[in-house]
Amino acid sequence: MVESKKIILVGIPGVGKTTLLAKIVDHIKDHQKSVSVVSYGTLMFEVAKENGLNDRDELRKLPVSKQQELQKTAAEKIAAHNEEIVIIDTHAFISSPEGYYPGLPEHVLKIIQPSNFVSVSAKPEEIYSRRMSDDTRNRDKITLANVKKELDVQSGMISACAVITGSPVKYILNREGKVDEAAEKIIKALGL
Repeated sequence: MVESKKIILVGIPGVGKTTLLAKIVDHIKDHQKSVSVVSYGTLMFEVAKENGLNDRDELRKLPVSKQQELQKTAAEKIAAHNEEIVIIDTHAFISSPEGYYPGLPEHVLKIIQPSNFVSVSAKPEEIYSRRMSDDTRNRDKITLANVKKELDVQSGMISACAVITGSPVKYILNREGKVDEAAEKIIKALGL
């Protein structure tokens, strides 16, 4: 049996993770490897729906203790995946009423045991523009200053994850119109 490579890919909303993921998955499938992409937030929401939550964007407003329970359950489901490559699409932090809560606290990292981290960013102005045109989600109000702060928080959180696990982190700038270039850098860094 081949050991599963678990890759955690983080990026704040608007960096282009979804588009990047599609390119990376196509590449992996072209090389006849089994792959799955797991959206950590979607998995948490599926568990939360069983307890009456109706809107995914309400997750971040739950008490931290409830978020921790949902994170643990989702992490256990992710750890059970046995494809050759498992890509976990998530956020490095959750902006909650208490402040920035780690999206990947130590207890979650111990369960998932990631082999690699990829931190995706983009120019703050591009992120702001993408978010302003996205009406599919119920997001908090944003400013360019908020976007810059979120990028800083993401960088700090994912660096801490790399230190805790001893797993490498690759920082990728997903520039407007350059998604193929960003995907190629990720593929190369991960040895895919």
